[in-house]
Amino acid sequence: MPTNTNCAGFSRRDSLQLGLGALLGGGLLTAFRARGFAAEAVNAPAARAKSCILIWMDGGPTHFETFDPKPDAPEEYRGEFKAIPTAVPGVHFSEHMTRLAKGLSKFAMIRSIRHEQGNHGAGNHYMMTGAPPRIPVGCGAFVSFHPSMGSVVAHEKPASGGLPAYFSLPSMTRSGGPNFLGAKYAPFVVAEDPSGRNFKVRDVALPEGLTGERFDDRTGVRSDVDSLKRFMDKAAGDPALALDEHYKQAYDLMNSKPAQAAFDIAREPTKVRDTYGRNGFGQRLLLARRLVEAGVPFVTVNDGGWDHHSDLFGALRKRLPSWDQSVSALITDLEERGMLDSTLVIALGEFGRTPKISTLQGQTKPGRDHWANAMSVLFAGGGTPGGTVVGATDRKGFAAVERVLAPENFVSTVYTKLGIDPNKILYNPNGRPAHLVSDPTPIKELM
Repeated sequence: MPTNTNCAGFSRRDSLQLGLGALLGGGLLTAFRARGFAAEAVNAPAARAKSCILIWMDGGPTHFETFDPKPDAPEEYRGEFKAIPTAVPGVHFSEHMTRLAKGLSKFAMIRSIRHEQGNHGAGNHYMMTGAPPRIPVGCGAFVSFHPSMGSVVAHEKPASGGLPAYFSLPSMTRSGGPNFLGAKYAPFVVAEDPSGRNFKVRDVALPEGLTGERFDDRTGVRSDVDSLKRFMDKAAGDPALALDEHYKQAYDLMNSKPAQAAFDIAREPTKVRDTYGRNGFGQRLLLARRLVEAGVPFVTVNDGGWDHHSDLFGALRKRLPSWDQSVSALITDLEERGMLDSTLVIALGEFGRTPKISTLQGQTKPGRDHWANAMSVLFAGGGTPGGTVVGATDRKGFAAVERVLAPENFVSTVYTKLGIDPNKILYNPNGRPAHLVSDPTPIKELM
């Protein structure tokens, strides 16, 4: 199975083709918003961070071989990798997470989030939105019952300088859309690979042969701009209106000096680019840093290929060293630039992996299967106390047993850090209320 797909057969490229529902319109929404402005001003928490970089480990990363090894468990549970000490006495990571182990004093680990959505579609939605699916969904489903974190942040914390408030690289996650907030708050997708020599974002440069004067004539160049390759929410209630929003974003981007500068990754010193790693993932993290530096409040790096039902150890021996290098470089770079306190860095997937190594689904090389009873989440920045480890799983990694937390607590923490009240009520175009998060309690150890 290619490394960028999961067991349902969906690749990262598929998410460029499958949009998530976004209802457009007004109805009673304006009246409800007006009524709620005063309450929002009182309830909004003080922001500790201005932006968030979400590293989405699509497919469900193993907690055993990353941040929660079980060296005292029997071999069929602990696996082939050794545990190594971290900067925090008594806390161990897996052997290939060497840089992050040394740097644990700069970030926190959550080891005790659990839920009951053990397939990709449902688990992705729950962790990306803080809302469990309303009905049973299939493993390969792209579902949207609630706005994603990125869309909510874009709605509440707009960017300036002609930049979209929400980016997703190189594709949108399956539940990363705006739902009833509308296409305006869908992610701006940058599919191009910034590690390539000729990296160029199509929507940032004017189409060939289009002068600035001609571009300013909106009606005269509509057909040119409409031809730009741009993410389109095909399930939107009014595709014509959705296209209008995307046209406006393309127009703004082309005239935005901050956008032009943010995407010019070649300006980065060679040493910095090398530190992040000369690969697609590493350079996307560097681009994410440049985007938040330019004022973008939410960037998702959609990192697929963590669905290791087979060849778990062979695949991770190749992948983890460079992944560890890139994520560690991002945290260190933000700290050295004085940006870590104002930027959240989060790494997680939809769930963890089974405690017992298996050869299910006819696989010949051992792997681990879906497991929602335990998972690990890396959480840095925005005033998060470094060296903090929240919760624990049992000796064999079966379940979270200490300080058990839910996805709602995780998402509420992100919103609170960004100055958004997780208990806020939004209204869909029909005037129906929806709480951002049903349990708005953040994780106190991270505050």
